[in-house]
Amino acid sequence: MNRVIRIGSRESDLAVAQSRLVMEAIARFNPRLRLELVTMKALGDLRTETHAGIGTEFPMDPSPEAPGVSGGVKGLFTGRLEEALARGEVDLCVHSLKDMAEQTPDELPVVAMPKRGDPRDCLILPVGEGFRGFGDLRRLCGDRPVGSSSVRRRIQLHSLAPSLRFAPIRGNVPTRIGKLDRGQYGALLLAAAGLERLGISHRAAYAFPVREMIPAPGQGTLAVQGRRGEDYAFLDPIRDRLTEEEARAERGFIRALAAGCASPAAVYARISGGEIRLSALFAADTEAPFFRDAISGPREEGPALAETLARRLLKKAGR
Repeated sequence: MNRVIRIGSRESDLAVAQSRLVMEAIARFNPRLRLELVTMKALGDLRTETHAGIGTEFPMDPSPEAPGVSGGVKGLFTGRLEEALARGEVDLCVHSLKDMAEQTPDELPVVAMPKRGDPRDCLILPVGEGFRGFGDLRRLCGDRPVGSSSVRRRIQLHSLAPSLRFAPIRGNVPTRIGKLDRGQYGALLLAAAGLERLGISHRAAYAFPVREMIPAPGQGTLAVQGRRGEDYAFLDPIRDRLTEEEARAERGFIRALAAGCASPAAVYARISGGEIRLSALFAADTEAPFFRDAISGPREEGPALAETLARRLLKKAGR
């Protein structure tokens, strides 16, 4: 067990923080392993300077594929890591599950998911401002837009506060918060798990319950990707069965929609005892009204329930 395990990660502060969380968990159960962090820029990180709207939940252009990258827009954030993994330059990669394409290469499976973090979305306000209800947000923002590159988040907040304006925002989490604090935006929408992992949860003025804002599939979940045929028994102690089952149902829902990145969709699966409940949202396109629905049943039927829920929402949306 005195061997070196190289962990591949994107270079962003959040990606590194998440990778280190996984490395710390592995080290607790495998003290004789040597763990090394290998960082690299993803193609999506490099292209943020030229594509103002890029984001894992924001449509960029009709054909965002690049040489060596699969998975559309999401592949832009995982492709370089997957290439390094396939070439043996790293032994594992750590991703935010919501950044991964719904179908991963057979030779590069997800080999572990630790316990899920907070899946909720948060409202971030300027320093010194507190959340006083959705009716007060318009006054607080004034002429400044709410910054978010996620159509999913924007349409759900718009339903709660119709008078708000929105604008895309680029950059990592600290960069976005810096733009807010400099007055370029009146508020931001960000993931609670990311704030927590960066140690800045105090910046969240309000965390949306799922009934108000359904998260992206896999939000708050970390995925450890490896190579087919390798021995990853040392990851057994960090695997979380409930998280894996919930993720399987959420990703199954998205696959069943087969709607593409330009169609806003959201889904959240929650297992309690022997039952799983899925809450979901879908809109036919970015300008169409969105529809919500939910379904519950035995947890072992999670993937089948996800497909049923997807069919119901597609029917509601006229697809």
